[in-house]
Amino acid sequence: MSELLCIGNPIVDVFVDIDNDLAIKYGITAPAQHIDREQAEAILREIDFSGAVKSSGGGAANVAKISAMLGMKSVFSGCTGQDDLAALFEDEITGAGVSAMLVKSNEKTGLCFVCNVNGETRFAASPAAALDLTEDHISEDLISSAEVIVVDGYILDRRPLVQHILMRASRRGIPVALDAASVFQVRSKAEEILTYSRNFPLFIFMNADEAIAFYNTIRKSRDEEMRLSEKEKEAIILRDVSPMLKIITDGELFPIVVVKLGGRGAIVFAGGNVYHEETFTIIPRNTVGAGDAFCAAFISAWIRSKSLSECAALGNKVAKEILKVPGTHIKSGKLKSFARVLKRC
Repeated sequence: MSELLCIGNPIVDVFVDIDNDLAIKYGITAPAQHIDREQAEAILREIDFSGAVKSSGGGAANVAKISAMLGMKSVFSGCTGQDDLAALFEDEITGAGVSAMLVKSNEKTGLCFVCNVNGETRFAASPAAALDLTEDHISEDLISSAEVIVVDGYILDRRPLVQHILMRASRRGIPVALDAASVFQVRSKAEEILTYSRNFPLFIFMNADEAIAFYNTIRKSRDEEMRLSEKEKEAIILRDVSPMLKIITDGELFPIVVVKLGGRGAIVFAGGNVYHEETFTIIPRNTVGAGDAFCAAFISAWIRSKSLSECAALGNKVAKEILKVPGTHIKSGKLKSFARVLKRC
């Protein structure tokens, strides 16, 4: 029996500094991009990894890892290769207390380079084996054993897999937590996410940029690229996005929509009500994994019968700890005080 079943793309995150010439050589020129496996292997051969940090990654895997560190019974299901990176990934999540239900593929294990290019963070992902997970790998027994199922937004492209999970979870009254994953996913999948929210018991997690993109896509408004401060994004969400999310969540228990505002906390929309939980801003080492940590803490607190405000408050606190390290490469002892809070429920 698990409390959280997390399903998604198992990835090994590689945090590394590279110069702009090398970034251009391998096409790492946008804030986020996919690269093929040949490019990924070439980067591995060329870059000096003496100062690099490797960590298990992928949104759902991060949620499983952090929730396990918070004392929850967490299971992760995904597809890896049969290489050294697969061993690194499995060792790290099982070392955190996660039960790993990994499908093995002949492809290489997924990689994501988190590159610091002259102070700018750029992501270059090669999901590889992670894409081989299908609905045939997710059994009825695996789904029925969970209290909440967490789905990585990056698997929305595999509609049969997502619908398999949603329909079987719904039959058993098991809610599904979906992280929107990225602005690009939201722009292409907003209508799909909205439809799922109307037909299945759903938590939806979005950051500020994703929430604004969701609003613009649903309203068919022009989604302009603008560099806004956190305060400006919060103002747009409260003024424009909030009324729409109140309508979407008005009525039954689900959907519950959570908008993560980074250093300005989080806003929860549920039952037509709005819960705003603020936090204190810190200077992050990097932001990778912080949103996943928020989700892990929020869902863990919800399972342990905390109020929505308390769920968001714990999410803020745990996310702040993750901001201090590369990805979710954190020692479990750093989260013990939060685990004790959940144990008292």
